[in-house]
Formats: sequence, structure tokens, C-alpha cells
Amino acid sequence: MVKMKYLHMRLPELLKEKGISRTKICKDLDLQRTNLNRYYRDEFQRIDASLAVRLCEYLDCDICDLLEIKDKEEN
Repeated sequence: MVKMKYLHMRLPELLKEKGISRTKICKDLDLQRTNLNRYYRDEFQRIDASLAVRLCEYLDCDICDLLEIKDKEEN
């Protein structure tokens, strides 16, 4: 049996760690809240490369700190 994997964007962890609200990051990066929420909840199909770079610069992290591959929980 092959375990399913998915790409997790570590926004909840990074924002909490740095004390940044979703409202603040949306305002500072001129992002729509609905788009940020998709990334926040791992409900995205594709990642905008320029947004990933902007997030890394804003959060002062590397891409490997922002993204990780996780095992999908099977019900």
C-alpha cells in the first residue's frame, strides 16, 4: 500500500512563531485573504512561485522552511 503524500505550506506555524496575523501579512504583501487562506489550510493545487519568494522574504525563511511534504491522514 502506497501512502499518499501532500505538500504542506507551513504558514500557520511560521505566522505563530513570528507573531504575525493573517490580516497583517495580507495587508503588507497586498494579498487577498481568500487566497492566503487556501495556502494556510493546504487547499491549493498550485503554488505561485513569485508569491513563495515574497513569503520567504517577508518571513525571513528559506523555501524548505515554508514547504514540506507530509503523509496524508487516511480515514
